[in-house]
Formats: sequence, C-alpha cells, structure tokens
Amino acid sequence: MFNSNMDELIRLALKEDITSEDISTNSVIKEYKKGTVQLICKQDGIICGLEVFAHTFEILDKNTQFEFYVNDGEKVAKGQHIATLTGDIRVLLSGERTALNYLQRMSGIATYTAEVAALLKGSKTKLLDTRKTTPNMRIFEKYAVKVGGGNNHRYNLSDGVMLKDNHIGAAGGVKEAVLAAKSYCSFVHKVEVEVENLEMCREAVEAGADIIMLDNMSPAEMKAAVKLIGGRALTECSGNVTRENIKNIIDCGVDFVSSGALTHSAPILDLSLKNLKPVEEK
Repeated sequence: MFNSNMDELIRLALKEDITSEDISTNSVIKEYKKGTVQLICKQDGIICGLEVFAHTFEILDKNTQFEFYVNDGEKVAKGQHIATLTGDIRVLLSGERTALNYLQRMSGIATYTAEVAALLKGSKTKLLDTRKTTPNMRIFEKYAVKVGGGNNHRYNLSDGVMLKDNHIGAAGGVKEAVLAAKSYCSFVHKVEVEVENLEMCREAVEAGADIIMLDNMSPAEMKAAVKLIGGRALTECSGNVTRENIKNIIDCGVDFVSSGALTHSAPILDLSLKNLKPVEEK
C-alpha cells in the first residue's frame, strides 16, 4: 500500500515532532548504540499501517530492522507481541511517537470499520467512507477503511461529481444542477446528487442523475425513495450514520451507505513500544 505521497507526509509529521533535535534522547544517548524494542498490543482489534510504521523509522535510519509477526488486516489481542524493532536506540526513541500515532490511528479506523461492516453482512448494502478525514491523513485513513472491510467513496474533489445542497442552491434547483454537471463533465464521470425528500428525489431521477444520495431521511422515507427510483440510479444513504444506528438502514434497500464516523470518530487502537534494551555488537 505504500507510495511516494505517503513518504512526504510522514517526513512532515517527523518534522513537526523534531524541529531541530530530540533533546531528551540526545541528552542521555550521545552516540550510536544498537538496541531492540517490542511492539505490544494493549487491546483487541485489527492491525493496520505496519508499512507506514516501519517507514517512519526508516526515514530516520534506513538500517532499522523489523520483524513483524502479523500482517495488516489481521486480528490482534491485548498483550500480543506483534513486532520487534532493531536499530540505533536514538532512532527507536525519536521515531516512536510519530510511528505509533500512525499505527494507532489506522488500526483504530480499521477496527471500527470492521465492526460497522459486520452489521451489514448479508445485506446488499456496501459501506463507504467520506471526505471527513483528518487533514494530511486522508491517504492513510482511507486505506485503513479498506483494510477494515469498507469501501472508499471519492478520494477528493477532483475524483467525481457530488452535488450537495449548496451546489443545488447555487444552480437554482436539482434539475439545473444535474444538467449543468452533465454538460460540463466528461461522459466517464458519474453525477451524484444529494436529496432530502421525495420531491427532490423525483427531480433527480428525471434529470438523469447516476447516483442519488438520500440525506438524513428516515427508514420509511428511504424505502419510498428506493421504490421511486426503481433502479434508474444507484442509491446511497448518508447522515450521521454510526455503529449504533446503522442497523436501521439494512432493510431500506439502498446500494451504499456512507459514514463519516469511520474516519472522524473511530478511537485509536492502543499500542506501545516496550522493553527497550541495548544489544551487544558482535
């Protein structure tokens, strides 16, 4: 999953944490000393972001070595020893917090996503994320959603057309917004439009929208909207969807359900680097 875009972002994160030096580490370890440390899981969940975790240390020292005992997407348990790191003790100490921040955040999202996706099992509805991501963390957080069993909606504003309430207001109505988008965009772009009631839904269908998002509708309203659309467009529901209320959507018949909570409300998975000790060079 690792790519060059991630490298630049990780370097910026390290720069945020080390503006000139790690004064704590440099005050007690004044020169190279080889050591090892263990990556320990402190609660049950799904691990995600191991390559990002490793690359954080590799940026500081390419000779840092890793022995992983699990892979992204695997379940981990409280107290489990999931990796051993070997390298310059100064690097292990200086890279610790930034590397763990990535790993804990990504693992938390994967864990939460898996829990939500499990609630949709057996239905036709697929789980999507949104653009409600942490600034400069989108590429990591959307990857974590996929590892957790969810699906990615558009990555950014250049990816696809989504006409929301303010776009509709600016255009003068649902029909006007959809027709303007279809006139402007290449035929390869689908046009999605957000609707809040059945009248807007009817207008979106008649205008030829490819995807209709049912925003903050009740289950009864969503069922009626799906019936009205009748397969003439894909359907997506959205609006404060969480682990606690997603069961209400299962029987509505929508193709997709999007949840910002996957990325903006998932708690971290608690992980820690423990048992750091020097290693005698042979």
